[in-house]
Formats: sequence, C-alpha cells, structure tokens
Amino acid sequence: MKNLIIIVFAFLFILSSKKNQFKNLGFSTKIEFLKLEKAVLASGSLYRVDSFPSKYITPRSVDVWLPESYSKDKKYSVLYMHDGQNLFDSTTTWNKQEWKVDDWATKLNREGKVKDFIVVGIHNIPQIRWLDLFPEKAMDFIDKDVKANLMEMAKQNNLNTNLKGDEYLKFLVEELKPVIDNQYSVHTDKESTFVMGSSMGGLMSMYAISEYPEVFGGAGCVSTHWVGAMPSPNNPYPEAIFNYMEANLPKSGNHKLYFDYGNKTLDQHYPQYAPRIDKILKTKGYTEQEAMNLFFEGTDHSENSWNKRLDQPLTFLLGK
Repeated sequence: MKNLIIIVFAFLFILSSKKNQFKNLGFSTKIEFLKLEKAVLASGSLYRVDSFPSKYITPRSVDVWLPESYSKDKKYSVLYMHDGQNLFDSTTTWNKQEWKVDDWATKLNREGKVKDFIVVGIHNIPQIRWLDLFPEKAMDFIDKDVKANLMEMAKQNNLNTNLKGDEYLKFLVEELKPVIDNQYSVHTDKESTFVMGSSMGGLMSMYAISEYPEVFGGAGCVSTHWVGAMPSPNNPYPEAIFNYMEANLPKSGNHKLYFDYGNKTLDQHYPQYAPRIDKILKTKGYTEQEAMNLFFEGTDHSENSWNKRLDQPLTFLLGK
C-alpha cells in the first residue's frame, strides 16, 4: 500500500511538472487543433488553431496538415512553413492561389521520394508581416546614421518600426514546436525539423536556421526577398542581410540550404544577388549535395510560380 501511494504521488508530481512547463509558455497542457472539414485538399487532413497563444508575438492561426497515411504507430518529420493561409486551399486565399503543399507532399510520398512528414503552417498577419519576418539582427549590420535615417523616414510615414523577427522565432521554437512535438507523432531532432517560406518567408527561413542551427536541419528559401523591403536606389538592406549571413549562417556539414529565384515581377530584382549567395555558400563550405541556388527563367513572384517547382525544395530537404 505504501509503495502504491508513492507511485501515485510520483505520477501526480510528473503531471504537475508537465502542466507548469506548458503554463510557463503561456498555454494549458493541450492546444486543440480542430479539423477543417470543408478544406479543399488533394489529400490528407487539415487542422487549425484559430488563435495560437503567445507571449512573444501577436496570436494568429496555425494549421497542421497530416498526410493520408498519418498514424501514431510511426514517426514523421516536421516542415514548418510561413504564410500558412496560402499553402493548401486556394478557395480561401486572398488571390485564389496556393502552394499546393498537400498535392506535392502526397505525390512525392507515394513515389517514395521523400520521408514521411507533416506540415505546420504559421499564418501571417498582413499588417505586421514585414515586422514579423524581417531578419531582425541584420539591422545591426547597417551603419548607425543610415539606420537612424531609415527610422526617421518610417516615422514620418507613420510606419511601425517595432521589428519582431527574434520574437517570431522564439514563438516558433519555444512555444509552437513543443506543442507539435507533444501532440503529434513526430521526430523532434534537428535532422527531422525543417523550415520554409517564400519572399520575406525565405528571409525568415534563412534567419531561423542561422539563429537556431541546433533546431533546424534544413531551410527552404523560395524567391527570397534579398531586397529586404521595397526595391529602392541605395538600398542598405541587401548588404546588411549578406553581412549577417556571412557572420551567422551555419557552416556546412550538418545542414541543407535551398534557395531559388525567378526574374519576373518582384523576382526581377533577385538575379543580381545570386553570385553573392553562391559566394557565401562556397565560403561556408557547402557542396551541391548540401546547398543549391536555382534560377527559374520566366517565373514571377506568386504562389502559382512556386507551386510549379515545390517538388525541388521538398525533395532536396526531405528526400530519402
């Protein structure tokens, strides 16, 4: 009887510790992802939390896509993606376009070209998207006087300058990932954890693997917005971003990096920076098996362009 009491108290202590662990992160022991019964998908199931709690950033919706074969009897890799509302269902997006993540993930999985994986889509909030996704520490590589001028110009135009890139990553790593690891049958190690996005989401994916190289094993940076903000003469952002990368991008050996770009609409500003990216990757020691920087002739800055080549980053990062 005495041993039974000890066991019960030990169980209650462990349970209490778990609850406190989650409470410290700002939420209860379980976040409920509700199935979106009306989601138009090629395959699999989509679940959503309408307002994922956070002490770091403005709460927003988070989606989890599970493949048709999802089973608690096996473990899955995890792909975290930015701009989550644009990934799966074009009937609900602002421009009626989507990445077709579920289409490609299903096709590649059936063909045996990728590991089993789930996708976690973090929705953006349009009004503060730039503030959330800009690689915050890149600002440290801008001349002090230039930075002061940028801030003054922003103030004159009533623009918010409260960058949240570091907080966004803390949300992803300290608040969201523990919930995914706890509630889904997934591998939790770096080799099974990936991050991907386009445009500003491409910048943030590069930033994520640079700031948390022990968490993310690979980053997919599609049509990466090296311009940093709106294209303009004497733009200080690209050089600041590249200097940040030279100082902080992880060296080769333990990570995979995927970059690409087109040359139409907003993408027309990116080809000029390709040699600089190639040089940084070479300096860091990356081989063709570890990193790529692909050019897609005639492609523009849209989901319809990205969904035609999504197999490239998926197979590169998650290939068997």
